[in-house]
Amino acid sequence: MSSHIVASFDADLETLRSSIAEMGGICEKMLADTITALVRRDEPLAQQVIASDARLDVIQREVEEKAITTIARRQPMAIDLRDVVSAIRISGDLERIGDLAKNCAKRTLAISDGFQAKKIMTGVQNMSDLVMQQLTDVLDAYAQRDLERALDVWQRDGSIDALYTSLFRELLTYMMEDPRNISFCAHLLFYGKNIERIGDHTTNIAETVHFLVTGQPLSGERPKNDRASQARVDLDPTGT
Repeated sequence: MSSHIVASFDADLETLRSSIAEMGGICEKMLADTITALVRRDEPLAQQVIASDARLDVIQREVEEKAITTIARRQPMAIDLRDVVSAIRISGDLERIGDLAKNCAKRTLAISDGFQAKKIMTGVQNMSDLVMQQLTDVLDAYAQRDLERALDVWQRDGSIDALYTSLFRELLTYMMEDPRNISFCAHLLFYGKNIERIGDHTTNIAETVHFLVTGQPLSGERPKNDRASQARVDLDPTGT
């Protein structure tokens, strides 16, 4: 392969990596802003989060188009092919993260200035902070081809699930105690589930980084600790 072709292929890969870096930066800001908007009841900031999603959609389409063109023109193999395929996969996960952050912002707009338990808001913020750290770590793992860091993100997924289960139970308690809390708590349940799903997408990216570096899929089941779907709620504690 001539030096010109090699240089052109390297430029294609760098374009893909730069696009992923831009998407990652947008996702980090959207996630940070959406939790700030919720805690402060900042509707203009929530609107900014919603508007930011359009740019993610554009870049994700550009990544797919560039990747397909690169494969067709360069016919890469081994690590080079994995590099291109990984960019497609990660851009898809980041686009979904943006959608979920946008959905969180929409929930913020829907919540009225009513009931707001400090404990619950702290729980949501703690879960969001953990997911934010996972997103930052997995983006760094991709940029640096850091397998150990990617595996660390993958192994931390269970802690996010545990926090969501705790939040789920707490919100159900508030709803049973006072029906006036139902609207707020229902929105916050969906908000928390969106944050938990963002954590799942960071785990997807960690698996892609493992594939990129090793050429093998990550074996074994993800560490999960989500019992919310199995939670049983006694709506009539008196049994009558």
